[in-house]
Amino acid sequence: MGSIYGDWLKERREAAGLTQQQLADMAVMTRSHIAHIEAGRRVPSKEDARRLDRALNTGNVLSSFLPQDDDASIAEYFEKVRVLEQQAVMIREFALAYVPGILQTKRYARAVLGAAFPPVSDEECDRRVVTRLERAKILDDPGAPVVWAMLDETVLRRPIGGADVMAEQIMHVVRLAETGRIRVHVLPFAVGHHPLMSSMLTLMWFEDQPPLAYTEGGHVGKVHDAPSAVRKLQHRYDLALSDAMPLKDSLALLRATAKEYGHHD
Repeated sequence: MGSIYGDWLKERREAAGLTQQQLADMAVMTRSHIAHIEAGRRVPSKEDARRLDRALNTGNVLSSFLPQDDDASIAEYFEKVRVLEQQAVMIREFALAYVPGILQTKRYARAVLGAAFPPVSDEECDRRVVTRLERAKILDDPGAPVVWAMLDETVLRRPIGGADVMAEQIMHVVRLAETGRIRVHVLPFAVGHHPLMSSMLTLMWFEDQPPLAYTEGGHVGKVHDAPSAVRKLQHRYDLALSDAMPLKDSLALLRATAKEYGHHD
């Protein structure tokens, strides 16, 4: 992916005669985290940037010129998240309005992406659908990542694409859960207000990098990797999950809802 920031870090590291592993040891980071920063796939936290400055004797350059979140479009954030999904060992999703992207069927994805505003061409819609289905391929591997999906009941009740599309989509989620590939929990209307009312949330954990979070809502996306921000969002997820329906009850509601949409076993 590359970035000016990552390229500059690589130049300074090589000028200092250090390998990625040596710099990682000096900055108390992992080698792969350094590699992701240099490739433009990650932005270091402020504390990581300060440690890199100390290790490379670069004053406060790396901490002062961190790429700003506001400089990126939602599409750029989404691309970062798509790449990071492939590296995650655990993903926890909260869906406020739509089924999470990695769980979407082709027809449901087309209904969602086809409703974009401003409108996109059929060719662009096709390209986006293919990208979304490519993301879902991480579920083909039974080993990784572990995926939890918490769905606001709104996700089930709003008929995206019509009854037939919804029935197919809901049963796709049911089958993934029945085979043990994912866990799914419905957050029912009866809960009322909950800590995740304002946006969707994705939490990701990695083997050799700090965890991060991604929030999106109203054409605004944001990747969070500052430890304090990630912990706060993890806490909100946990609070909402504590009010969600258990797996067995959630699956029963999903099946009943699919039947209401016209699915028959």
